[in-house]
Amino acid sequence: MAKRQFKTESKKILDMMINSIYTHKEIFLREIISNASDAIDKLHIKALEDSSVGMSKEDFRIDIKVDKDARTITVTDNGIGMTAEEMDKNLGCIAHSGTLDYKNSLGDDADSEAIGQFGVGFYSAFMVADKVTVVSRAFGEETANEWESAGPDGYSIKECERDSPGTDVIMHIKEEADGEEFDDFLETETLRDLVKKYSDYIRWPIHMTVEESDWEETGEKDEEGKPKKELVSHQVDKVVNSMVPIWRQSKEDAPDEKCIEFYQSTFHDYEKPTGLLRVSAEGNISYKALLFIPARAPYDFYTRDFKPGLQLYSNGVMIMDHCDDLLPYCFRFVRGVVDSPDFTLNISREVLQHDRQLQAVGSYLTKQVKKELARIMEEDREKYESFWNSFGKIIKYGTVDGYGKDSDLLKDLVLFRAAKDEKYVSLAEYVKAMPEGQEKIYFVSSDSVAHAKALPQAEPVFAKGYDLLVFDDEIDTFVTNVLREYEGKKFCNITSEDLGLETEEDKKEAEKKDEEFKDVTDFCKETLGDSVAEVKISRKLKSHAVLLSTQGGVTFEMEKYFREMPGNEEDGIKASRVLELNTEAPVFQTLRDAIAKDKERAADIVRVMYGQACLMAGQPLDDPVGYSDLVLRMI
Repeated sequence: MAKRQFKTESKKILDMMINSIYTHKEIFLREIISNASDAIDKLHIKALEDSSVGMSKEDFRIDIKVDKDARTITVTDNGIGMTAEEMDKNLGCIAHSGTLDYKNSLGDDADSEAIGQFGVGFYSAFMVADKVTVVSRAFGEETANEWESAGPDGYSIKECERDSPGTDVIMHIKEEADGEEFDDFLETETLRDLVKKYSDYIRWPIHMTVEESDWEETGEKDEEGKPKKELVSHQVDKVVNSMVPIWRQSKEDAPDEKCIEFYQSTFHDYEKPTGLLRVSAEGNISYKALLFIPARAPYDFYTRDFKPGLQLYSNGVMIMDHCDDLLPYCFRFVRGVVDSPDFTLNISREVLQHDRQLQAVGSYLTKQVKKELARIMEEDREKYESFWNSFGKIIKYGTVDGYGKDSDLLKDLVLFRAAKDEKYVSLAEYVKAMPEGQEKIYFVSSDSVAHAKALPQAEPVFAKGYDLLVFDDEIDTFVTNVLREYEGKKFCNITSEDLGLETEEDKKEAEKKDEEFKDVTDFCKETLGDSVAEVKISRKLKSHAVLLSTQGGVTFEMEKYFREMPGNEEDGIKASRVLELNTEAPVFQTLRDAIAKDKERAADIVRVMYGQACLMAGQPLDDPVGYSDLVLRMI
């Protein structure tokens, strides 16, 4: 029997097929099972068209058998089988897909879930096997044929015996060498796990002989006269795949409780999800999706170790475990599955090719996730706030990311604390509650609501009956910088921006004070030097003597954010500080008197006032020890 050569240029191409295309060796089982499923699909369709075939859907099956002593894994199907000519054409020619030919022959409207398209999946067996034997008998033929190859050197085909139509793929597993491990593939549990991972939803039953244990009576009795029992193991034939994906089932067959159980077992979450989405789309691209919004962030969610993405299936076969191209970064917490026969896959069927179909599916799923979150916010506020405490940070980062490209998508999902009742409010809720005449959305960055309410800058806002958003996360100010306004209302940082609360008379009066007390502000600026960019008479202070604000685009919050970045501890971006003075405070008159009589004491008063302003603003003192000594000396 002469050895035949592969009908492509060969060893180099076959080497590429088995060593470069696939990322993981374990993929081989998925590919062989998928081929077996395709073969059954072909005979099943034939049986539907021709009653003389004599087989019903319940007759079809795939078997996986392991022989440790012989180091073989055999995958058997009772599908359409192959003739010697078809073996030569389909197995002897790398990258020729018999399944693709078959699908094309059926036409676009044919109901076939055959998976193979590229004709290379079979050769993945050589990643784990040093020899592959295929025994196949085509339906309607009396004889069978055996195809055998040890790799790139070629293959042989000869006649053999097989009792019925179908195919056996016998893989002789490589010996372990050079650090490569293959023995684990000869373990029944390993193969069972791989079936569960990649081929659980193949629509034909996959049988394996597995070991199960049970307590059985021994025929003897113990001291109390009760029957003795022992744990006995049995080898049993068992279907190891689920066959029908839960996302393809109707809501009646798969109620929410069943879907939640699927989520908890598949994604290893002991809590029930916050949201559940079912999507079924037909049209230019058909797909089904089952998505879940977790209740709490996994322990590694905010680390580099977390793997985002949805599970991607093609006709029930898992293609990717973490497809992160379908949903934007801001929704990376979403778990679930998407199943479509229409995605354009690469040759290994492990990676999606980026095309319009993928973008269309991703766009629609993104809108559905946003819609579900908005529904939860409106209908179950407690549940949404719990979700927000876990995932709010990623929503806010998503608002800022990419110069705000997703800000319109996310702005209605963002929550902030309101100072008045210390509860979460959305921007829409804040704007809706604004009193008549309020033109701005006021906010302040603070570690706590209590501290924010005590700030000097908050007094004039509260005096008008306006509420205040409290930003307790360093990313919050970046969110408002990106949004700039909401429903026509501009954001206003009360520590650095004009509150817009002055009348024309107030402005004229303030200008007079600026001129009248210019000598005081000049003295203070000269005393503090580069510590401040400006000293001015305040238009915001009421009961407090001083406050510290900023001017320009950099706020205290931004300064803190950049200061905490690695490498910026000393030379980070600095905010331009402004010391504001209240002319109505008793200490202001004391300062004026000291400037006239004792400038050294006046300078000490200025330094104390500046230190007090820093403390109220939550800013660190440049010299805490020196400041403490100064205060004690003046007392």
